[in-house]
This record gives sequence, C-alpha cells and structure tokens, in this order.
Amino acid sequence: MRFSERLKKVPPYLFAEIDRKIEEKKAMGVDVISFGVGDPDIPTPQGIIDTLINEARKPLNHRYPSYFGLPVLRTTFSSWFEGRFNVPLDPEKEVLPLIGSKEGIAHLSVALLDPGDVAIVPEPSYPVYSMGAILAGGDSYHIPLKKMFSFMPKLDEIPEKVLKKSKILWLNYPNNPTGAVVELDFFKNVVEFALEHDLAVAHDNAYSEITYDGYVAPSILEVDGARDCCIEFHSLSKTFNMTGWRIGFACGNAELIEALGTVKTNIDSGIFNPIQLSGVHALKNEARSLNEMRKIYKKRRDYLVRELKSMGFSVNPPLGGIYLWMEVPDGFDSVEFSKYTLDRAGVFFTPGNAYGPSGEGYVRISLTVPDKRIEEAVSRLKEIF
Repeated sequence: MRFSERLKKVPPYLFAEIDRKIEEKKAMGVDVISFGVGDPDIPTPQGIIDTLINEARKPLNHRYPSYFGLPVLRTTFSSWFEGRFNVPLDPEKEVLPLIGSKEGIAHLSVALLDPGDVAIVPEPSYPVYSMGAILAGGDSYHIPLKKMFSFMPKLDEIPEKVLKKSKILWLNYPNNPTGAVVELDFFKNVVEFALEHDLAVAHDNAYSEITYDGYVAPSILEVDGARDCCIEFHSLSKTFNMTGWRIGFACGNAELIEALGTVKTNIDSGIFNPIQLSGVHALKNEARSLNEMRKIYKKRRDYLVRELKSMGFSVNPPLGGIYLWMEVPDGFDSVEFSKYTLDRAGVFFTPGNAYGPSGEGYVRISLTVPDKRIEEAVSRLKEIF
C-alpha cells in the first residue's frame, strides 16, 4: 500500500508515545508516578454527570445532533463569554461548538492552508498546531519562546519572505507548556501585526479559567479589531474536568468560524446532544466547582515548587495553567533527565524538547496528579537528588 507524503511527515503523537513508555515500565513491575499528560484527576462535577444521565434517557437525543451545535449551547457559551470577557458574540455566526478544541485546532489548518502555505507556530508548544499544518499539506515556521523574553514570541523577527507565505499565527496563553501568561497589551500588538500582514490569528485559550494569585487571563477578542482577524479556542476539558467528554468551542471572526464549520460538516456529525446539554449545565452552574479546582491546583503548585527548589531545581510558580516548566540540572539534557528520574525513582516528567527545540533544557510537570502520589514522588526524588 502507498500512503500520502504528508502522513510520512507526522511523527507518533507525543502523548501516545508517553503512554506507551509508561506502560512498558509498568509491565516491568515499576510503580510509575507520571506527571506527563495533563489529564485532570479531579472528577467531573456531579451536576454535569447527572445532566448527561438524564438527557441520555431521552430517545430524541439519540438521533443525529445539529452540525453546528444546539442553539441553547451556542447561546449559553455566548452569554458566558460576554459575562467573562465583556465581549458580545453572535451565537449564530461567531460561535461554533467542537468535539474538543483539539479537533477544531487541527481542522482550522485544513480550512486555511494550501500546499506551500505557512502556519507561524511559537515553540515549545502544543504539537497539534504544527501537525495540523502538516496534515493540511502546509508548512510551519517556528518562533522560539525564550525565558529572557518571558516566553513571548518576537514577531518582528519573522522574515518578510515567511510572512508573505503565512496565513495563520498560533498563540496560546496561559501557555502550555511554559506556564507563561500575557496582558491585554500583548494581544493589541498581535492584532495590529496580523492586520498589517493579512494573517488569521488563532488563540488557544484552553487554560483561561485556571489562573492563580489574582491573575485573570484575557481574551484576544477583547482587543478592538480582533474580530476582523482572530479566532479563539476554548475547552471544557480542563475547565470542568471533562477531558473524556470531548466538548469545546471556537469563537470570533465570522468568516473563520464559517470556514471551520464547512470543514467540520464534511468530516463529523456534531456532538452527542446529552454532552452538549451537559456543557450548558457546566457553563451555567459550576462556578463553585471551578473555584475549588483552582484551589487544589494552587496547593499542588505551591507544594511542588517549594519541594523541588529545596532539592536545588530551578522552577517558578506559574500564574496560569496546570503545568510547571522546570529547568533540568547541569549535566543532563531533557531526555536524559526524564529517563533518569523514571529509571531511578519511577517518576516521569515529559522532556521539554518534545514540544519543540526551544524546550530543550526543561521538563514539563503536570499538576493533575493526586496529592498523595505527589508526596510519594517528592519522597522518591529526594532519595536520588
């Protein structure tokens, strides 16, 4: 059989490989404590589960859902967004439910890129930004995110010849994996840059609601002119501990929403209605659960940062997201350090270079590990450092 050239360019998916390596260790009898995948260990709030059960009992909900999402879901998200960011959205034209934000992120490249077109991708970053471009037949131009610049991209350093071929600029703040955050002035500069160079800006705002120490994450759509060129992705996965449920949203520029919707209507048939209605319940009723979740992550963040620093590691508490971005000690590269802690302590950290070359010298540590297991991991690490 013969396969497409674009498929040959796609490496194995990072987190699938992580799962495979951990399972190999477990098969050897190792009790692995993994800080790899950012999959919340906190249960989905009971009210969301009850809504799913009740709605799943209704035969009408067993039929095909709307391609564009239930009107009540789009309206609820629009209301939530206006309440959160003070930005009104047209639920008919500026909101599109997704089967998790990941699929929308990947499919946006299909909607915008032709062979030879370029997506501008800051790195280290979520791998799907680049993989979506490859699967669409396009290319990626990577901008390094460096500690000296607070992990923000230097847009003025992108060559003009790259900009002429580029159609998308990807952003993600609060950032995965670095934990970096930005203020609204950063987005104002981005919008000005995008309008000047005829770029669509795609902002992955999956961690907007998981912030600490008084920091409140902005939306790029708060900027004047943003709806002329910007699309933003939101997810219920991390916000309400619904990773397995697969529900998210795109919102923003109506033409970009329409283009993404055109791709989706030809690829999928929408989200199971009971899951959509569970999303409605989450957005309307689970603010208290969200606040409790923030407290849990903050407690874990503070404990891990304190204990890791006591062992001599360089790590700072992020203001947003669910990850620590820790420098590896002298004498190690990212992979060597990750392998060392796994082999010697049964503790797994994701090597930073898995997110791009600029991630070399770091590991990513997820906060989605139960407290007792975190304490056990710290105890093991103190035996080897």
